[in-house]
Amino acid sequence: MAIPTPHIGAKANAFAETVLMPGDPLRAKFIAENFLETPKKVNDIRGMLGYTGTYNGNPVSVMGSGMGCPSMGIYSYELFNFYHVENIIRVGSAGSISMTLELGDVVMGVGACTESNYANAFARCPGNFAPTASFKLMLKAQKAAEMLDINLHAGNLLTSDVFYNDDNVGLNAWLRMGILAVEMEAAALYTNAARAGKNALCICTISDKVFDRNEKMTAKERETTFTNMISMALSML
Repeated sequence: MAIPTPHIGAKANAFAETVLMPGDPLRAKFIAENFLETPKKVNDIRGMLGYTGTYNGNPVSVMGSGMGCPSMGIYSYELFNFYHVENIIRVGSAGSISMTLELGDVVMGVGACTESNYANAFARCPGNFAPTASFKLMLKAQKAAEMLDINLHAGNLLTSDVFYNDDNVGLNAWLRMGILAVEMEAAALYTNAARAGKNALCICTISDKVFDRNEKMTAKERETTFTNMISMALSML
């Protein structure tokens, strides 16, 4: 496929080797304007804002992914395969499943369990593909967390296609299996990275608790207050 692609209007070489991907394009704008040096907008097709700049002199890009596996699947595939991006770090929000997590805690997805059919439809393996993060990026994340004195929780995430549930039956089962938190994009990102031979990692900030819906951040807080997670991701460059 030639570039620009149907979903990304950037020119060739518009993206750095590493791209940070929040779900919300406005969070991408916030990161670019508040963390990057000389950010330049490189994409606004369908409102999916993307920027490239530098952080401490290191080139880096940031672009929204949208919500869910299909949206992450499209954008990460095009970045990996057409724009030659090597590393995608998802910086998103997640709902805690583990009772040990509090609002604002940072979690790293070593693996991404899922009830989504994305990996099966995409990879067509004769079994169940297990989406996992890049060990290289996990080591960098751990080092960055130690440097910034961030308590980083590492383990399995749940990538779900469903935001609203009628009950907690399924979530109780994931709790028993030690799942840390639920989000909606990591499994697709990890699957695309595996197929492309690239690196991916999902880092999330806990924005709500799935077993206590009264404990949650506001939309504005989710957009602008994830500084520990963002600083950690940028320190991995």
